[in-house]
Amino acid sequence: MPRACDQPEPPGPWTPLPEVVVHLFPGQGDFAVSPLVRAVRAHPVLRAAAAEVFAQVDEVSRTYGIPALGRALLGDTPPSGRELAAAPLGTPQVALFGASMAVHRALCAVGAAPQRMVAVSFGEIAALTAAGVFGVPDGTHIACRLARWLSRCRGGMTLLSAGAAEAERLITAAGTRRVAVACVNDPVETVLSGPAQELDRVEEYATDHGVDAVRLRLPFSSHHPSLTTQAKGFAAAIRTLPAHPAHTPVYSAVHGGPYGRGDDVYRGLAACLTHPARLPEVLGRAAAPGPTLLLEAGTGQALTRSAQRVLVQQQSTGAARSPLNDPDFPWEHPERLRQAGAPWDRSHATRRARQGEIV
Repeated sequence: MPRACDQPEPPGPWTPLPEVVVHLFPGQGDFAVSPLVRAVRAHPVLRAAAAEVFAQVDEVSRTYGIPALGRALLGDTPPSGRELAAAPLGTPQVALFGASMAVHRALCAVGAAPQRMVAVSFGEIAALTAAGVFGVPDGTHIACRLARWLSRCRGGMTLLSAGAAEAERLITAAGTRRVAVACVNDPVETVLSGPAQELDRVEEYATDHGVDAVRLRLPFSSHHPSLTTQAKGFAAAIRTLPAHPAHTPVYSAVHGGPYGRGDDVYRGLAACLTHPARLPEVLGRAAAPGPTLLLEAGTGQALTRSAQRVLVQQQSTGAARSPLNDPDFPWEHPERLRQAGAPWDRSHATRRARQGEIV
């Protein structure tokens, strides 16, 4: 169980932006449709960004048999997450890619453009596109081709309320040799990947020993060393698409740091099928030196919560927020993001003082 000092505090009121803003791009495990639908209806800047992005996305995705998502998501009867999952192959991946790009562009439009980006798992597709490595059409091609290869990755993924070391111990104790650590989200949360039957055994063992275990609603495995054939096939399938130098650094939780000019981004994307994503180490590098504000460019807030826990553990002068789920984010009044007022790090000084009391 997490200790009291591991728990992130609820976000405080908005204060002026620090010099360093980081956009967080989540993977497929926390994609929710309703926050996006609510936001595009409530905020013109988000609606304009979504319309612009999905106009390009739909032009490509229709060639893969995916119905136009922009018209559906911006219309009167948007699809649910369950309906997207039941739609033609690739629909959830394309929806996540387009939503992340829309949130990123809307944040840029209100003056919260990033100096760095952090990508978890296949959030790398949107992050690399946002950084100019790929255009939106080619990013859509990558998302669609990823879906085809993921359909060949049998198995599942399980979320444990345990750190990486405890997760490894549970895997060993349950006698599940084909289960692997897929994602280290934060000090108290780890995702496993492997065959469904062996995940059943880990989940049962974990639950019996007081550790929460939840199977993710993903019909595939990923971040597993057995998927080398699929990874090679995916890399070959996207290598025909042109890549350009990034205008903003992209820190990859799988790559272990920022991509450099000499790095093979095609191989890096494919490594998301075979290598674990480890957020704490990479997030610490991207957030230093502080103060830094991390904004989730996605529809969920699980990545934000993990980032908050990591920042607390590392005693970083940073904060993580999920603008799409934050009713106080000033979408209509972006000038508030730059107004002079209370020092940005006042809340962090208070938080760190409280940490000292608790620890």
